[in-house]
Amino acid sequence: MILSNILPPFSGGIAALMTPLPFLATVVAEDSPIILSGVLLTLVVIYLASKFGAEVARRLDFPPVLGELVAGVIVGVSALHLVIFPEGGLSASDSVIMTALQGLNQLAPDALTRIFESQSEVISVLAEIGVIILLFEIGLESDLRQLKEVGIQATVVACVGVAAPFTAGTAGLMMLFHVAAIPAIFAGAALTATSIGITSKVLAELGQLKSKEGQIIVGAAVIDDVLGIIVLAVVASLAKTGEIDVANVIYLIVSATAFLIGAILLGGVFNKSFVAIVDRLKTRGNIVIPAFIFAFFMAFLGNAIHLEAILGAFAAGLVLDETDARNELDELIKPIADLLVPIFFVTVGARADLGVLNPAVPENRAGLLIAVFLVGVAIVGKLVTGWAVFGLPGINRFAIGVGMIPRGEVGLVFAGIGSASGILDKPLEVSIIIMVILTTFLAPPFLRVAFGSSTNPIPESTTAVETASE
Repeated sequence: MILSNILPPFSGGIAALMTPLPFLATVVAEDSPIILSGVLLTLVVIYLASKFGAEVARRLDFPPVLGELVAGVIVGVSALHLVIFPEGGLSASDSVIMTALQGLNQLAPDALTRIFESQSEVISVLAEIGVIILLFEIGLESDLRQLKEVGIQATVVACVGVAAPFTAGTAGLMMLFHVAAIPAIFAGAALTATSIGITSKVLAELGQLKSKEGQIIVGAAVIDDVLGIIVLAVVASLAKTGEIDVANVIYLIVSATAFLIGAILLGGVFNKSFVAIVDRLKTRGNIVIPAFIFAFFMAFLGNAIHLEAILGAFAAGLVLDETDARNELDELIKPIADLLVPIFFVTVGARADLGVLNPAVPENRAGLLIAVFLVGVAIVGKLVTGWAVFGLPGINRFAIGVGMIPRGEVGLVFAGIGSASGILDKPLEVSIIIMVILTTFLAPPFLRVAFGSSTNPIPESTTAVETASE
């Protein structure tokens, strides 16, 4: 999600896909009430879309997260233009909500632009917080002992999931489509991403988060994200200077390893401190507030050392999963997740411009053939990861491979950075966006099919994440 933190010009997670935006403190004071109005209207649209999409998906026996993504597409740039962002050349006049606010307040064009940019930034930040809370929940729902048991398998799955699509994508683009080396390498790097948020949400909804397959997928997705950050650092350095910044790559490897292992090893100390603090606090919020302080601080540390904030939140959840207050904490987080997590999934869908699939647009045609190739590599390159698992007879290898397929917001960050830096031409950028869209939307129903044939099905559980989406 915040892969772009390694590049100062592109820091800010999802906001890396947008031009630098002013936040509320930098806008004219009289704009603030109108910005708030825009945020509130946007949240109304997001919540309505989220619930409607999730309910329809549930009735059709699909994972609710797929309904939220589709609902996001409908209210986003591809259809209704209710939830859009100033990326890809979109302006305030393209937004239905901004048009309504302009009619109500008689805004000048420059004021409307300021308000649109600031309102979009607020929604992007809320979406970031939503995915941080989601990964904190996933950490709480994960079994640290079981994650340790599948740690070697998860590492192998992650390494194969990065190496296979990167190698096949880069080589194929250069040999079959005669793409120059650096753009081909960048597109190959975009194929390495895995969306932890989307995969883990679907696993929770299917009641498979604590299955052996689910734990391998989650562990591999976390490692895959760390490897993706390193790959992006290498490719970005190569694109900027033609040389790889070895020092930066070494720093990322060391900091990522130290952060994840350190958080797990120090878990016992954190648990004792957390329990002691909770026992001393007697006022309302004595459990949930310290938990969020810890989660947000860990997310901050992950962000500060140029990793991902969601990795820090996930590590915090793993640590607190071992505490006596864990069950009560699960219940307290549910309503908070109900408010913020849907913002993330709807905005992911809202950013997906399905217009790139239209062959009637001349500039899309060159990218469509490349897109077919990239989608094939993106799917096969992750499916093979299931067959990299060893020592676990009867494991559902197909489910593991499918769980690694969705690129989601992480893939969009790659596409956004490549486009903004001038590395990617329009056809290649379009093909990457198509790959991201299709892998994101195909994975949830495929996961249901994959686990439907699981040899060790887990009964549907009332996990915090699953309950939040019902």
